[in-house]
Amino acid sequence: MRPTFYRLMASLALAGAIAAPAFAHHSFAMFEMDKNVPVKGTVVEYKWMNPHVHVIVKVDAAPGVDPALVGLWDFECGGGTVIMGRQGWTKSTLKAGDPIDAVIHPLRDGNKGGALFYITKADGSRLYTDIARPKTE
Repeated sequence: MRPTFYRLMASLALAGAIAAPAFAHHSFAMFEMDKNVPVKGTVVEYKWMNPHVHVIVKVDAAPGVDPALVGLWDFECGGGTVIMGRQGWTKSTLKAGDPIDAVIHPLRDGNKGGALFYITKADGSRLYTDIARPKTE
């Protein structure tokens, strides 16, 4: 009976070691999740892909726009295509040239990127990026 127990423990340890990188990859520790930053810009690229959907947004200099926000931003969505699909997103939800208002959790290192909390499209519809939020508001 002892050899079976040790084999089971070894198998569990191996499974944990293999799974650890996957958990680390999906960590959002690089974002300030307790901070919301509004960003208004134009979609440059919409990457409908796994493991995370990305929205590349350009923020132009304009009166009233914080100069620190001007530039190209990469918004990482909270999920891949399946989770985003459950929230009402599709591969054609956004296209280059679409104006959006976004709320993000910024990168801790100060670079122009963040975890996308939600977007508001030109038609006023709001879309969230994870299943813990309402589909639309």
